[in-house]
Amino acid sequence: MPEGIKIITGNAHRKLAEEVASYLGMPLCDATVTTFSDGEIMVQINENVRGTDVFVIQPTCAPVNHNIMELLLIIDALRRASARRVTAVIPYYGYARQDRKVQPRVPISSRLVADLITVAGANRVLTMDLHAGQIQGFFDIPVDHLYAMPVLLDYIRSHYDSERLVIVSPDAGGVERARTFARKLGSSLAIIDKRRERANVAQVMHVIGDVKGKDTLILDDIIDTGGTTTLAAQALIEHGARSVNAACTHAVLSGPAIERLNNSPIKEVIVTNTIPLDSKQEACRKLKVLSIGLLLAEAIKRIHEETSISSLFV
Repeated sequence: MPEGIKIITGNAHRKLAEEVASYLGMPLCDATVTTFSDGEIMVQINENVRGTDVFVIQPTCAPVNHNIMELLLIIDALRRASARRVTAVIPYYGYARQDRKVQPRVPISSRLVADLITVAGANRVLTMDLHAGQIQGFFDIPVDHLYAMPVLLDYIRSHYDSERLVIVSPDAGGVERARTFARKLGSSLAIIDKRRERANVAQVMHVIGDVKGKDTLILDDIIDTGGTTTLAAQALIEHGARSVNAACTHAVLSGPAIERLNNSPIKEVIVTNTIPLDSKQEACRKLKVLSIGLLLAEAIKRIHEETSISSLFV
């Protein structure tokens, strides 16, 4: 167990925090994070953290606002308890898709959340697969940005025939990610081009690349309502794909997502546990959940020891 380090968590994803702490050979820091009868959050650290290097593991997934508030209050409590350094470990960064003004009179919410975390007293941030890489620049403190690619690649290499596999980007924005995966696997690349020919007419899905008779894997950073993924899957089947699978880092799976995936031609949905998924796994047997616990534990260990973590970025 590393000296002078503590792992603490709120209620967002205790299972992941326990897994990380287990890899590091230590118990979780004893803390009470609960809610008063009026809905306000109460945080109390039940052990001495003075002079320690504390890592707060808290993905800001649903309920997003509640989990963000827990994170902020834990950070504030640690700062006031004289922790030497506080690192916010945020496997899934909520509000990441609101990273710019896409229309008049709207906030840049991901910047505001970054400001809140900084003002609360975090000294640095460890996060994974940000929806927009430039969010790192929203922070005035160091940000270590991990990728789930090594975890996903290991599984794909051992369960799929790379030569017969086509990695598919479901939209133009994800092409770079899909190209990197395809290159590392030695697989082909295809792109879904969505366009609406005219108003009130359904989107037409063009497939750029050869998928006929091939096993395809739709790759994205987030699957939220599942609309983009399932429409892409249907388009691939219509263009002669032998099979369709999907993979992503963050399985948000809100609204009709589970129903859409269950009713789609997708055989397997490979995801990571940046977000708790126990109940959703029961509802959707297509989900294959891979753990990022060891990756996070190694990153935390290296940050604590002040050694390079750049080798974990690829």
